[in-house]
Amino acid sequence: MEHILTYFKDLTLQQKEQFAALKSVYESWNTKINVISRKDMDSFYERHVLHSLAIAKVQVFNPSSDIMDVGTGGGFPGIPLAILFPEVNFTLVDSIGKKIKVVKEVAKEIGLENVTAINSRVELIDKKFDFIVSRAVTQMPEFVKWIKGKVKKDGKHELPNGILYLKGGDLSEELATFTNVQLYNISDFFTEDFFETKKVVYLRIK
Repeated sequence: MEHILTYFKDLTLQQKEQFAALKSVYESWNTKINVISRKDMDSFYERHVLHSLAIAKVQVFNPSSDIMDVGTGGGFPGIPLAILFPEVNFTLVDSIGKKIKVVKEVAKEIGLENVTAINSRVELIDKKFDFIVSRAVTQMPEFVKWIKGKVKKDGKHELPNGILYLKGGDLSEELATFTNVQLYNISDFFTEDFFETKKVVYLRIK
């Protein structure tokens, strides 16, 4: 938890309680449905929660915004972002049903009311969003195909509507065909060694 409190100092009591509850809830569910490796569970707040919240250092979501988390797995980055932005609507999508079961139960257990979890392929989601977030589910050209037609035209944020994507390593080849892309080094926001090569990739969708 100290990782979260170091970088996000204005949390309400409810948000602090929800973040504090996350690890034990995930540990409990992880014994039934494995969504987080044992190694990563030891660094849960750093590698999952704080990593997810890096997106909030690039763009603060306005109240009533609609955000979709594609390939959410066990709920990352969607669940931590939903705690941080309680007035924002989050739709968490994954094609694997047991992962969505975990997402639903975690949201329920910590009292998150702004999360809708859907077991589906993203191509079948019939709705538009302000931003689409994800954590390295596939190469960006493929990802852009998946979410085609799902980003609202009219923006109400500092950044124009688009994709906010958590990815690591050398991305030059993967992003070579995109002219409207910006990279944010997570190490500029968080000092932990884990984030040294990690980035938030922002891609504007026109």
